[in-house]
Amino acid sequence: MTSLIDLHGTAMEEFDRRVKAVRLTDWALPTPCSDWDVHDLVDHLTTEQLWVPHLLGGARVEDLGDRFDGDNLGEEPLATWTVAAREARTAWLAPSALEQRVHLSFGESPAELYLWQMTFDLAVHAWDLARAIGADERLDPDLVCELLTWMKGQEKELAASGLFAEPVQVGEDADPQTRLLALTGRRA
Repeated sequence: MTSLIDLHGTAMEEFDRRVKAVRLTDWALPTPCSDWDVHDLVDHLTTEQLWVPHLLGGARVEDLGDRFDGDNLGEEPLATWTVAAREARTAWLAPSALEQRVHLSFGESPAELYLWQMTFDLAVHAWDLARAIGADERLDPDLVCELLTWMKGQEKELAASGLFAEPVQVGEDADPQTRLLALTGRRA
């Protein structure tokens, strides 16, 4: 089994590779996330990364208030993403990062759960971004299998969270990536 911190690194690389492939004319393209275009999707993941150092540093969501509301990409989206991703990854790599508890919007949680959620979000949205810009949609197979294992038994919670569309049915012979994406309402 690959360590969670390594899985996060892989998921970060998957999303980063797609962000680097976004062309100037791609930012307004629609994504599988019905309310988001490419800009909105990258902004969402960038904003998530901006939160990480603060939350791992002991801040509460309410401590930061509306600091990260609105568009966080600015005039240089790739540079903003790169810095936010680097700072988040550095925070996760701190020696005791996974041993602490963090204060999230839904309450206090183990940092390990937070890292699983971030890894899952990076992977699924890497696929979304690839689909939107016409890039390679294949995700790292080990990452996909580990995320499927982690999700096993959490399907109802995921569906109830409202964060993703209703799951779609796939055949028993569906590959792991198709099954993972189906849990979030995506058709591969």
